[in-house]
Amino acid sequence: MSFNNITVEEAALMINHGDTIGLSGFTAPGTPKAFTEAIAHRAAREHEAGREYKINLFTGASTNRHVDTILAENNAINMRAPYQNLPALRARINSHDVHYFDRHLSEMAQEMRYGFYGKMNYAIIEAADITDDGKVLLGCGVGNIPTYAMLADKIFIEINDKLPKKLYGMHDVILLQDPPYRREIPIYAANDRIGQPLLQIDPKKVVGVVHTNEYDGVKTFTAVDETSAKIGANVVDFLVGEYRAHRLPKEFLPLQSGVGNVANAVLYGLADADELPTFMMYTEVVQDAVLELMKKGKCTFASTCSMTFSDDTEAELFSNLDFFHDKILMRPAEISNNPEVIRRIGVIAMNTALEADIFGGINSTHVLGTKMMNGIGGSGDFTRNAYISIFSCPSVTKGGLISNIVPMVAHCDHSEHSVDVLVTDQGVADLRHLDPVERAHEIIDKCAHPDYRPLLREYLKLDVGGHTPHALNAAFAFHNAFNETGDMRNADFSKYVKR
Repeated sequence: MSFNNITVEEAALMINHGDTIGLSGFTAPGTPKAFTEAIAHRAAREHEAGREYKINLFTGASTNRHVDTILAENNAINMRAPYQNLPALRARINSHDVHYFDRHLSEMAQEMRYGFYGKMNYAIIEAADITDDGKVLLGCGVGNIPTYAMLADKIFIEINDKLPKKLYGMHDVILLQDPPYRREIPIYAANDRIGQPLLQIDPKKVVGVVHTNEYDGVKTFTAVDETSAKIGANVVDFLVGEYRAHRLPKEFLPLQSGVGNVANAVLYGLADADELPTFMMYTEVVQDAVLELMKKGKCTFASTCSMTFSDDTEAELFSNLDFFHDKILMRPAEISNNPEVIRRIGVIAMNTALEADIFGGINSTHVLGTKMMNGIGGSGDFTRNAYISIFSCPSVTKGGLISNIVPMVAHCDHSEHSVDVLVTDQGVADLRHLDPVERAHEIIDKCAHPDYRPLLREYLKLDVGGHTPHALNAAFAFHNAFNETGDMRNADFSKYVKR
């Protein structure tokens, strides 16, 4: 059957207040661009006319300025899940203009199928191509679209003419059965292919096709600074030490890496780690550094949910697809982040933290315990199931006004039970064999900034007893000092009575 070509303005008129929409993509790649802008413009017109207009929006992860930014700026989002990372939306979330719930990325699709979040009215799919019988060649990110497309009453296709048809074969699309019918996922190495190269949708659901011609708009990461370089070097040194000690197999193990400058610095550091063998990645995103690792022959294959490349790197990828085509495979989020697979193939997880406490708890999401930053993302999927779970962060931020090593995290996303290794620019704390007090000394000595070590040791000396000796009346002294004076170094433990 042939599909109707419509304008984005015509498409947006079909979206009503209160509708629930599912988008393709994972981070900016694979996410629609023109259609969602038209929805935002319609919201602005509706609001000017005094009418309420908001949608419920489900994605694979974060999106781009064409989605979360412009929709948030026009107050067009009622409910949002499972992850975001753009300032305009973050401001709406923290002011409670948007009902945001933060979910593990591996769980979003199945929970939608379980019916936890109600009916899905529309799915919007960015595509490189679609056949008359509904076979869709997706873009540079998959996310949860196999589930959203199955559940949605109607589907829109956004053909992005920037996407080459040579992407065919770089997707591994599969839709899991739900309990009690689910079987094992037959992935035994990162490069195992188990699904189909195209997404099959019901062509009768397609109500229109719109067109765009844009790269994904991922910004180039800033150059690796001194702090990030130290963190990267410390992570690499730890992995080399594990390899020398034969605590890693001689073939090495697949790596997962989070998103951002620190993660990029770690990956670049691996390029020069001559003692480590070549490796594969089993991860949720691949960044610019991964392409460099592949060109150098260090990374031989990457299983991912999204190719989160900057525009220049994306252009390089498209112009050299013959080289990269068989080295990258994009899967749905519930496969790329699947705990069963992560545990089976022994993924080494490397994620970033906002802050860590001296007993090993990790805050990945809330600044000073209250303000949502981005979300938990896939860190929990990998952390809890990894062969080794590594978290990294700078020892201080804001020029030393904030210590990222604190007595107790102000919001806990990952408990000490899931954290094996903590890394900062100061050093590496291996926590795997230590009790809580031993962990505290290791983290203070190896990871805390020298300006904060005396204060952290003073907190420990409060000695309230117990297996994990948190002095609850003093546990947030660092955060309170910052809120009151703007400097965590002003934390005062002398007013707390020792046991």
